[in-house]
Amino acid sequence: MTSARTAPTRPLPAPAHLLRWLLLFVPLAAIGHQFHWSGAVVFACAALAIVPLAGTMGEATEALARRFGAGLGGLLNATFGNAAELVIALAALRRGLDDIVKASLTGSILGNSLLVLGFALFAGGLRRERQTFDRAAASMGSTLLALAAIGLVVPALFNVVASNAVARSALTAAQEALRERDLSLEIAVVLFIAYLLSLFFSLGTHRHLYAGVQETGEHGTAAARRERASAWRPALMLLAATALVAWMSELLVGAVDEASHALGLTPVFVGVIVVATIGNAAEHSTAVLMAARNQMDLALNIAIGSSIQIALFVAPLLVFLSYFMGRAPMDLRFTPFEVVSVAISVAAVHLVAQDGESNWLEGALLVAVYVILGLAFYFLP
Repeated sequence: MTSARTAPTRPLPAPAHLLRWLLLFVPLAAIGHQFHWSGAVVFACAALAIVPLAGTMGEATEALARRFGAGLGGLLNATFGNAAELVIALAALRRGLDDIVKASLTGSILGNSLLVLGFALFAGGLRRERQTFDRAAASMGSTLLALAAIGLVVPALFNVVASNAVARSALTAAQEALRERDLSLEIAVVLFIAYLLSLFFSLGTHRHLYAGVQETGEHGTAAARRERASAWRPALMLLAATALVAWMSELLVGAVDEASHALGLTPVFVGVIVVATIGNAAEHSTAVLMAARNQMDLALNIAIGSSIQIALFVAPLLVFLSYFMGRAPMDLRFTPFEVVSVAISVAAVHLVAQDGESNWLEGALLVAVYVILGLAFYFLP
C-alpha cells in the first residue's frame, strides 16, 4: 500500500528568502571563533547558521528523491542529515567527552523518532482527516529501530550484572571495564552488519516497499526526464551544504561547554536536547515539508531511517574510530534513563506505524512525549 492521493491543496508558503538571511551567521560564527568571542555567542551563531543550510539540504534531497524514489531519497537525507551529528560526536570524542557523545546519540534517536516524526505527522494531518503510508515499510522500520535499541540496552544490563560480580569479588573493576569495552566492540560489529543488511533490504530485495508515490502520465514522464537531466545540481548543493554544516558543527562543539555554563544547563541536557535538535535540523525541515505535501512514505523514511542510522551506523562507527584516537575506547554503556527514554521512543514509533495511517493528534502526542522526556533531562542532576 502506498500513500493515497488526496484533493489538491493550496501550496505552502515558501519562506526560503527569509531563511537565506540566516546565512549571514555562517561568516559571523567563523569570525567569532577566530576572534574568541563569548562561547554562548559563537554557539548561537553556529546554531542559527545550520538552519538555512539544513533547509538547502532539504530542498536538494527532495529533488533527488523525485529522481531516485522515496527509499533512496530518505536514505540520502538521513545520511547527509546525520553528518552534523557525526561531526559533533567526533569533535566531542577527541576531547574525551564520551558522556556528551552518548547523550547526543540518545538525543538524535529521541529527536528523530519523536520530535521530527511528531511534527511531520502534525503538519501533514492539519489539512487532512488522515494520511496513509506503506504499512509494511513503516513496520519494518520500527522493527529495525527496536532491534537497534536492543544493542544499546544490552551493555547497560551487562554493567549491572558485572557490577554485582565485582561486589562479590569475582571480577576486578579493571576486568569489568575491559569486558564492557570488548562487549561494546563486538555489539558494534553486529549492529554495523545489521545496517548493511537493512540497506540491501531497502535498496535491493524489497525496494518496491520504499518507492513511494510516483507521478504518472505524460506530465509525470516529462518531469522525471527533467529530474534525471538535472540530478547533478541538487547533488552538488547537498554536498556543499553538508560541508558547511560540518564546519558549523565543529564550531558549535568548540563552544558548547562554555555556552552550557553560561546558560546554566547541564552537559547531558545540552547533548540530548540542544545539540541533537540542532543536528536534526535537516530532518526537521525535509520530513515536515514532505508530510505537508502528503508524501508520507518519504517523511517516515527520513524520520525513522535517521534514528536507525544513528543506532546501527553512527554509534558503531564512533566505537570503531575511538580505537584510533590514542585514548580509552568508547563503549556503548548508556545511563539507565537514556536506555528507558530510547525504549519509550521505540514503543511510540511502533504504535504509530503499525496501522499504516496517521493523523495530526498522533503527531501532537509524539511531540508531547518528547517534551516530557526533555523536561526530565532538564531536571536530571
